[in-house]
Amino acid sequence: MDRFESLGLKSGIWQGILRRETAPVRLVLVHLGERVGEARVTTGDEEGSWRIAAAIPSQKLSDGVQSFILMEDEGKEGEALQPGAFHLASLNIVAGRQLDHDLRAEIVLLRSELDLVKRELRRIALGN
Repeated sequence: MDRFESLGLKSGIWQGILRRETAPVRLVLVHLGERVGEARVTTGDEEGSWRIAAAIPSQKLSDGVQSFILMEDEGKEGEALQPGAFHLASLNIVAGRQLDHDLRAEIVLLRSELDLVKRELRRIALGN
């Protein structure tokens, strides 16, 4: 069975290890339904492992959440994604000033809800 372990994103390169007997024919990086590149596949450190490296195009990064999907298919380099392509992994990148504000607001809301729950639990425990 295929097992992809993401090693994270560093210097714009998403890296991971694919554990299986044979190397993938082709790995395509997809963003918003569009093919944006191909991943490089090299032999891993262990038998039955393959090191995967996919460059994330900087022009595809913007405020909000950007999702990149690594798809495997039988196509040739430069061709469109083939029908029946297999979803191998995905990477979500969160960025932007507006998002920071949204996350802080969500944390404040969660804290206030937690305080409310704590008060109610204390009230119930004291029998009031």
